[in-house]
Amino acid sequence: MAGKLFIVPTPVGNLEDMTFRAVKVLQEADLILAEDTRTSSVLLNHYDIHGKLQSHHKFNEHQTVGLIKDKILAGLNVALVSDAGTPGISDPGFLLVRTCVEEGIEVQTLPGATACIPAIVSSGLPCDRFCFEGFLPQKKGRQTAIASLKDEPRTMVFYESPYRLVKTLEQFEEAFGPDRLCSVAREISKVYEEHRRGTVSEVRAWFAEHDPKGEIVIVVAGAPKKAQEKARADEGESSEAELDVCSGEMDSGDENEHERRRRRP
Repeated sequence: MAGKLFIVPTPVGNLEDMTFRAVKVLQEADLILAEDTRTSSVLLNHYDIHGKLQSHHKFNEHQTVGLIKDKILAGLNVALVSDAGTPGISDPGFLLVRTCVEEGIEVQTLPGATACIPAIVSSGLPCDRFCFEGFLPQKKGRQTAIASLKDEPRTMVFYESPYRLVKTLEQFEEAFGPDRLCSVAREISKVYEEHRRGTVSEVRAWFAEHDPKGEIVIVVAGAPKKAQEKARADEGESSEAELDVCSGEMDSGDENEHERRRRRP
């Protein structure tokens, strides 16, 4: 009988954020896959969990996913953890889950820690509807990705490195405007947790003078209604212009055909 794959969220800060069920699953798992075995060992030792650890990260997952699948099919119950948060959300996990799903292996994802939800709820920005963008491309396609979100009506959530935070806020200021509201959450669930709120311009200026440290989540308000209406109007004008061009081409074609027929002997 095949085993199961368990996706186990781990704390993004405070070790006490683990759930009872997550601890139980890790205690009972035949194999625990960890993004970094050294980081995960700290958590496992804290809860007196001594299961077999195996490295599973973005640099080796393409080579190991087949072997892990075979172990589960052979009857092992495997738990996947990342350094912090929920595996698969800007962390390794998707490839293994997809492979197991394709093989008919049962996948159970435990609810639990993730950085984006506390960040958006604490931001004070609308959180009934939002889009999660994760990490933006570092180079190729970055400007295009940001520009494509200019008229996004929903609140947007981004992960970012503290070393690129100020530059990213500068790019947001240019694309979204300096007055767009935003919130930067830092070190969620840790001792020095911080939420800096204001306009993109204000928050950018703050971090330009105060070096950011730790894990960063940026929450940006969606486009104002006026901007959305303007974008729709621009799209409508573009569509009408295209129709006019097509109509003109058709009319020109009809006139040419009529002229050819008139000149026939």
